[in-house]
Amino acid sequence: MSTTARPRVSARLSAIAESATLAVDAKAKALKAQGRPVIGFGAGEPDFATPDYIVEAAVAAARNPVNHRYSPAQGLPVLREAVAAKTLRDAGYAVDPADVLVTNGGKQAVFQAFAAVIDPGDEVLLPAPYWTTYPEAIRLAGGVPVEVFAGADQEYLVTVEQLEEARTDRTKALLVCSPSNPTGAVYSPESLAAIGRWALEHGIWVLTDEIYEHLVYDDTPSAAILALVPELADTTVVMNGVAKTYAMTGWRVGWMTGPRDVIKAATNLQSHLTSNVCNVAQRAALAAVTGDLSAVETMRTAFDRRRRTMVDMLRAIDGVTVPTPKGAFYAYPSVEGVLGREIRGSRPETSSELAALILDAVEVAVVPGEAFGPSGYLRLSYALSDDDLVEGVSRIQQLLS
Repeated sequence: MSTTARPRVSARLSAIAESATLAVDAKAKALKAQGRPVIGFGAGEPDFATPDYIVEAAVAAARNPVNHRYSPAQGLPVLREAVAAKTLRDAGYAVDPADVLVTNGGKQAVFQAFAAVIDPGDEVLLPAPYWTTYPEAIRLAGGVPVEVFAGADQEYLVTVEQLEEARTDRTKALLVCSPSNPTGAVYSPESLAAIGRWALEHGIWVLTDEIYEHLVYDDTPSAAILALVPELADTTVVMNGVAKTYAMTGWRVGWMTGPRDVIKAATNLQSHLTSNVCNVAQRAALAAVTGDLSAVETMRTAFDRRRRTMVDMLRAIDGVTVPTPKGAFYAYPSVEGVLGREIRGSRPETSSELAALILDAVEVAVVPGEAFGPSGYLRLSYALSDDDLVEGVSRIQQLLS
């Protein structure tokens, strides 16, 4: 009889890294709870309350016994119809409600999309910098993330030529996120269409995360790849949700749309994994996607103001380069010009070391570039109050100057 000890935790889950963005946010909140004046730029979360009309819809739903029972795992039919209508209104292409799956937040849509499309050994082209969850979702599906890096000199936008260089006979899919988390980069319609045509030519699936679709600035168009290249419909999965647009991060309602066989497979998975999304949250999401966008515009205007303030302040720091973010609510400065410099007796060589120094020295929490790809960068969310934003970046300015 073998006495060899078996691992207590599976290799599959042991290999998953903690979400760096959530870890930074948790640390900032823990320090605040201790009474320290920490300012956190880590969380990708609007600081606004969910609009009242959405909250009221949830209150009414909670009182209705019909919402106290199981509902279809694929989502409430009325919400799936509303998502289809919203897609046509906002993205400019048609979706059948039967091809919509309502998920527990956009993050679950990402995991299920990869699970439905990727087999062990399949390669997924992953433009970097990338959201920290993407590579973990790819690996959990058995896939192999293949990073395709575009730095500040390219405004964090990969080219068709780079994608082609990374393509192999094992390439199954391409991840697209525009507007981007973590960089705020937005692909032009021309660039996005070129990428879509390239994927179509080579039979590559496109998994596109469009959760920041309404948060764009400077008259930048937020284009949907399926509106530009409709021939991709049979090999494209779209992930979206209400979290960012409507300040509903805690409500946990997202969705995925795609070919019917893929949506059916993902629905089967969800039926075993979580069953239906909370009915009250679904009713709130219904109010969100069927309402007008006036509350969204109010938030977008505030984000735009904060974006410009943050970029101007960061650019005033010697050694920091900041491409102008055109969407989402993040700035992604390159700090390569700061690394190696002596700062209060320390000489940080990586962005991770620099982020730790910033937190320790001036009590400002930022996320290092290692969470999103190569070292040498920081992500700062400007989804926080104007006063906190100015105070936090001022502390960084004083430290690095």
